[in-house]
Amino acid sequence: MKLTLFTDYSMRALLHLGAHPDRLCSIAEVAGAFGISQNHLMKVVNQLARQGYVETVRGRLGGIRLGRPPEEINIGALVRDTEEGFDLADCGSCVIAPACGLTGVLGQALAAFMTVLDGYTLADLLVQRGELRQLLTGEFNREPLQPGERL
Repeated sequence: MKLTLFTDYSMRALLHLGAHPDRLCSIAEVAGAFGISQNHLMKVVNQLARQGYVETVRGRLGGIRLGRPPEEINIGALVRDTEEGFDLADCGSCVIAPACGLTGVLGQALAAFMTVLDGYTLADLLVQRGELRQLLTGEFNREPLQPGERL
């Protein structure tokens, strides 16, 4: 299973904010730290704010921060909230789907994948907060990622 760029950016934003709980961060700062598109990240942050994962503060000294403690941000729930579909294959339009065993196997695989993600919170991913901060302090000297591209 490959997660969308939207989910990827969501995770990156939350990890950045979780690594800097003591201050507000800007979208430009987060985008620069990961070498990703600021415009794409703005859309991601808007949705994360609507869902309560991120809190936004407007104004000249504004920015973004986590909307709840890292211990309360479940990774499985985040993935469900940011992914549009979980079909691993297009079984719905396949003529053999009613008699094919693959549909059930893929369903079990997806359930196992989500069960693993459900077992973790953002706090679990921030155990090396100091190292994350160090890695995030410098900007990558690269062009923003294109949709579908990975670091």
